[in-house]
Amino acid sequence: MQEEIFCPECGDFTEHVTVKLGREHLVKCEVCGTVHPLKLERTKLASLRVIISATDASQRRVIEIPAEDRFKVGDEILVDDDVGDVAMVEITSIELDSGRRAERAKAGDVKTLWTRAVDEVVVKISVHWRGKTTSYSIPARGDETFHVGEARTADGRRFRVEKIKLRDGRSPNRALAKDIIRVWGVAL
Repeated sequence: MQEEIFCPECGDFTEHVTVKLGREHLVKCEVCGTVHPLKLERTKLASLRVIISATDASQRRVIEIPAEDRFKVGDEILVDDDVGDVAMVEITSIELDSGRRAERAKAGDVKTLWTRAVDEVVVKISVHWRGKTTSYSIPARGDETFHVGEARTADGRRFRVEKIKLRDGRSPNRALAKDIIRVWGVAL
């Protein structure tokens, strides 16, 4: 088996042939003929519990990731435990092995990642008409964009988006569904 490996004699990556397998593989450089050991790097894995909050229920998953990986609140990660559905989530809280909460941490120090699903979300909408306000919840893809002034439909009722409020308290003119806490509109 030939592969490109760094040769200490040549000082460059060259084709090598495996001479002996073991804890330290012995490889031979095809350019200069030098035989040298090749240390295999092993990545230490950490088992993390991930709680995924979705619209109506929470799911508990366990994932294996490199212990040196770093997380911070607000990061989006893909959760695939080879058992349930694959989910894109946003980290909302990090619980350390000590039980304390942190804003950022290495995977090896984390006990639980508290997350919320962001691939499929429910957007809460309040539509008013002649002094009466009606609330709706509509499913949306997390990357779907809502714009102030656009016409939409909720439960068969058309409305125009008047205001969008985000999880961080801002009210922009457009936003992704995964970041929205509520949309206000007027019936058409």
